[in-house]
Amino acid sequence: MINWAEEWSSFYKQFVTLGGYKRLFDGLIATVEIAVFGLAIGIIIGILIAIVAVMPRYKLLPKILDKICKVYVAIFRGTPMVVQLLVGHYLLLPLLGVNVSGVFEAVIIFGLNSGAYVSEIMRSGIQSVDAGQLEAGRALGLSFWSAMGKIVIPQSIKNILPTLGNEFISLIKETSVVSFIAITDLTKALKLIGDATYHYFMPYIMLALIYLVIVLLITWGIKVMERRLARSDRK
Repeated sequence: MINWAEEWSSFYKQFVTLGGYKRLFDGLIATVEIAVFGLAIGIIIGILIAIVAVMPRYKLLPKILDKICKVYVAIFRGTPMVVQLLVGHYLLLPLLGVNVSGVFEAVIIFGLNSGAYVSEIMRSGIQSVDAGQLEAGRALGLSFWSAMGKIVIPQSIKNILPTLGNEFISLIKETSVVSFIAITDLTKALKLIGDATYHYFMPYIMLALIYLVIVLLITWGIKVMERRLARSDRK
């Protein structure tokens, strides 16, 4: 049986009286920073890889780049996020002699991971745009890269917006593993509050509610963007 009075009293003391809310706020900021900047890096990488994937193969360079991109995607899609964090933190960074903050490190690894998934999302988005759009741009004198950047990519992003929203949601939830490399994110912050008294019911209920609210806000924001883009298309 759960002693509700004891659970609430313990949680209130740690969260309010002893300043646990400050730790929660810092953890929430770390979670959002890792997910937002990780997605931004992932979108940039994903767009570049997707463009390489649809480039004409009549020259040697596109073929080499395509092989490199396929290896990259296979590595990051074929290994768990937590393994990538551990390899980066305990192996690659020490070997390279790089000393950065834990959040910055997590942003880079999340960005590289997201790039592998976004590349496939972007590739499908590019292929959903009529091939005549690219051909028309080339006929007007634009280079392949200019035609992709000015004509094809903007249209493809509108087509894949809901899927990008799902990727953002996945990144938000996957930040719960960054505690493996000693980062105090949202999950770790509330776990520490529970560790202080060995009462975990209230901290974990709050954790679930906060993640739920974040996901609902992202979902709402994506729907708003979709409606605005739909109105602009009709105009």
